[in-house]
Parts: sequence; structure tokens; C-alpha cells
Amino acid sequence: MTPPIRRLVLDVLKPHEPDIAEFARSVADHATVDAVNAVLVETDRKVETIKLTIQGTAVDLPAIGETIETLGGSIHSIDEVVCGEALTEQSPTPQDR
Repeated sequence: MTPPIRRLVLDVLKPHEPDIAEFARSVADHATVDAVNAVLVETDRKVETIKLTIQGTAVDLPAIGETIETLGGSIHSIDEVVCGEALTEQSPTPQDR
């Protein structure tokens, strides 16, 4: 059995509309999503860059990607993935200093 995705951090490029609140609500509407944190990183004339942190029991990346595309956005990068039965945090290493 494949371990479920518990947390996903995405760098997303989106149009100004829908606004960040509606964007986050649409992603949070997925059955396996427990919470979404959306942070505005940068605003340009036509687009916004947001960081989406998605947490849940078994986050469905393909379904989340479809929702983002339906809203006019695109995933620039997957910046963090936490898989397994529990959540684990990143441990600092000497390279982080």
C-alpha cells in the first residue's frame, strides 16, 4: 500500500481572480483535505504567486492539480511533501545555516 500524502506545499501561479480566499476554499473543498494555508508571495500586473500548504488524511495531488488548473492557476513547483501515517517536520542540517 502506498503511504498517503499528509502535507503538500505548492508554489502556485494564479490570476488575480478568483481571489486568494476563494482559491484556498476551492482547494480545501476536497474530501481528503483537512486544512489549507494560502500565502501571497508576489503580485504582478496580471498574476499572483501564492504558497499553498495543504494538509489532510490522503491528499490527492492529481485532483488538487485539476482544481488549480480549473481556477486558472498552475503549479510552479512542489516544495514539500510529507507522507506516511503521521506528520513529521523537517530537521535542520548544517547546510541550512
